[in-house]
Amino acid sequence: QVQLVESGGGLVQPGGSLRLSCAASGILFSIRAMGWYRQAPGKQRELVAAIARDGSTNYSDSVKGRFTISRDNAKKTVYLQLNSLKPEDTAVYYCNSVGPTNSYWGQGTQVTVSS
Repeated sequence: QVQLVESGGGLVQPGGSLRLSCAASGILFSIRAMGWYRQAPGKQRELVAAIARDGSTNYSDSVKGRFTISRDNAKKTVYLQLNSLKPEDTAVYYCNSVGPTNSYWGQGTQVTVSS
């Protein structure tokens, strides 16, 4: 059974930081691309950051320079470090795992940036 379990969300003030984690099970983690998406109320889900099996990364323009995605294949975990958070970063953040023939999603973790 495939599971992606996110953690690390919460309430933070503008300018603050959070670290999200996504622990995977039931998949060959090391060969799969992993990504973080987010969805704010009333908006479409959007890609925030992705990391390929070779460790190469890409980011949306809105988070470039503030967020960092990384992976630990031994722990089957992907991370998203969120720095210099802004109110517009408020959303549910979802972990995604992409393979040749399938894609899996976690249940999401809420990030709220507010003073």
